[in-house]
Amino acid sequence: MNIIGVSAFYHDSAAALIRDGEIVAAAQEERFTRKKNDHRFPSRALDYVVDAGGLASVNDADYLVFYDKPLLKFERLLGTYVGFAPAGIRSFIKSMPLWLKEKLHMPREIRRLTGYEGKILFAQHHESHAASAFYPSPFDEAAIICFDGVGEWATTTVWTGKGSRIELHKEIRFPHSLGLLYAAFTYYTGFKVNSGEYKVMGLAPYGTPKYADLIRKHLIEVRDDGSFRMDMKYFNYAQGLTMTNDRFHRLFGGPPREPESLLTQRDLDLAASIQVVTEEIVLKIARNVYEETGQKNLCLAGGVALNCVANGRILREVPFEDIWIQPAAGDAGGSVGAALAVWHHYLGNPRKKDGQKGSYLGPSYSNADIQTFLEDERAKYSVVSDEELIPQVARFINDGKIIGWFGGRLEFGPRALGARSIIGDARDPGMQKRMNLKIKFRESFRPFAPAVLAEHVHEWFELDRPSPYMLLVANVRRDRQIAMTPEQEKLFGIDKLNVPRSTIPAVTHVDYSARIQTVHRETNPRFHRLLSEFRDVSGCPVVVNTSFNVRGEPIVCSPEDAYRCFMDTDIDVLVMENCLLLKDDQPKSERGGTREFDLD
Repeated sequence: MNIIGVSAFYHDSAAALIRDGEIVAAAQEERFTRKKNDHRFPSRALDYVVDAGGLASVNDADYLVFYDKPLLKFERLLGTYVGFAPAGIRSFIKSMPLWLKEKLHMPREIRRLTGYEGKILFAQHHESHAASAFYPSPFDEAAIICFDGVGEWATTTVWTGKGSRIELHKEIRFPHSLGLLYAAFTYYTGFKVNSGEYKVMGLAPYGTPKYADLIRKHLIEVRDDGSFRMDMKYFNYAQGLTMTNDRFHRLFGGPPREPESLLTQRDLDLAASIQVVTEEIVLKIARNVYEETGQKNLCLAGGVALNCVANGRILREVPFEDIWIQPAAGDAGGSVGAALAVWHHYLGNPRKKDGQKGSYLGPSYSNADIQTFLEDERAKYSVVSDEELIPQVARFINDGKIIGWFGGRLEFGPRALGARSIIGDARDPGMQKRMNLKIKFRESFRPFAPAVLAEHVHEWFELDRPSPYMLLVANVRRDRQIAMTPEQEKLFGIDKLNVPRSTIPAVTHVDYSARIQTVHRETNPRFHRLLSEFRDVSGCPVVVNTSFNVRGEPIVCSPEDAYRCFMDTDIDVLVMENCLLLKDDQPKSERGGTREFDLD
């Protein structure tokens, strides 16, 4: 039986295909359209999953399921506008035409956009999140927590999963939302909502949480069990077109930071403050869930579950034996969850555990496909067997070169996991700055993640378990750290950036932490072999792994995307399957400046 799941119309739309309970394919629309966080109906992603599943057309699917319930969401919007009237009139006028024309008629719109003639179902938003967290996990039973901005009404939900069933226990409802609280500070510090939250998380270690007490006193009341209520007089998101209002701005000493303007110490301290408060709330909720459910394992989903610093603290400080986080924890993962909810919950079928497949669920390209493209571009390349290519690339990394690494199936979710990655030597103290400024064209403070051989992770990091999806933060081991001098200890803010903190400085954040990806032979044998070869050459099983894209651009999908990024940046070497390209060999006339993308 084939079930297609779709998420769309809010942000990060995606499509997924489930066959007899197995995830066959999943992809975000942005990867095909090249529009970051594309919210439009995922027509290209849908075409991909239909093709990947060997279906003649979308009508070969037994069910098509949408990841939330538009009528319930519309009820919430109307109730909110009435509750805040007349303050929300501008937002109401702006949003209603789209609802009345399209979103209220979702079955009709889906049929119009797809030609699908079969049965269309709708899951609830947090049900989709919970299903995406539990059903692909390795656990027979587990507690499930979903945190996000808002679904229909729910913003935080607690579930338990057992066998093929998930059960809702309690929820927190809009407008009280941990995700929207964090988004408010994302907006206030000058970053893009639903995109820049991870920047706030990365910025937090440069500041001190001097505003945390103001947040606790004025913005949010948190009970011992982690449930919370927000004081809505400081926020504008329920009724307006911005996240915060003048009262919020007066509380924190000024207007929001202008995007792209100079970061100040206040911005760093605000980031540190909201991160601390978020972690406190997440930990309280997780402890309460552990005590109330008695479950030994925990699954997480929703956009807040991408806060890997908070995830790491749950792992260290709450007595769950293990946690599993959906790698596409945001709305994109709802497409997988909705389809799995139909298979298990609606149809009552048994599970296939640990079914995420490393999250390598997107399209792949053969050597023949790649060579055809390169010939058309008149690119200079050679075709090299893995036996020669992988040791050669390991030597390139050891020599300080930066590699565009493209091969196998594209990752599903926001993290590059060794299929569409830019990689470099983690031991190089200049690598972070070079990658940020000359390749990613992004803010210098942004940290990079280590990819480490799974069997060696405990030798380099304070982590004793797999982290295949780059969703756990742990410290670099003390014997790998470099202590700061008294002079360095006196530095503030971004001045801390250029101080090496460990023997792998390119992936060590200013607080000695790292967002870790463990690389496993079972899910990505080729990337595992590359790291093994690099370890043989260098003695180090760790490389820098960042997504293969420039700032504001989605992760590359096709050979064309990868080649353009290679030519427009200071990447030294491009590997696409067995095709090897050296920058110095390429025609200089083909090299250009970076293309323009929306700010991220």
